[in-house]
Amino acid sequence: MAVALLAHRAGDAATVSSAGTDPADAVGPHIVQALTEAGVDLADAYPKPLTEEVVQAADIVITMGCGDACPVIPGRRYLDWPVPDPDGAPIALVRDIRDAIDAHITGLLTQLAP
Repeated sequence: MAVALLAHRAGDAATVSSAGTDPADAVGPHIVQALTEAGVDLADAYPKPLTEEVVQAADIVITMGCGDACPVIPGRRYLDWPVPDPDGAPIALVRDIRDAIDAHITGLLTQLAP
């Protein structure tokens, strides 16, 4: 959800990639619904595994409670956004999670603005 929302909001101002410590086989239907309601296109979205290469390529690594499962690379800026996992959650909770992530994105984009 975070990568789709951030890419949607940042446009060409940022290159965004996503990875998970235990990715699902597909994006869940409630996640698709909640993001579609927010105007986010998920046509090319699919869960990807988190690798050290993904972290090495990043300027900012945003985690969502992965703890020790996330690789830590010196010199990267890490932000942890503690939000519940939306996988399997009812649509009302997924919408709340979407809105919480979007609030974090607003803060990040404000910090990054020139």
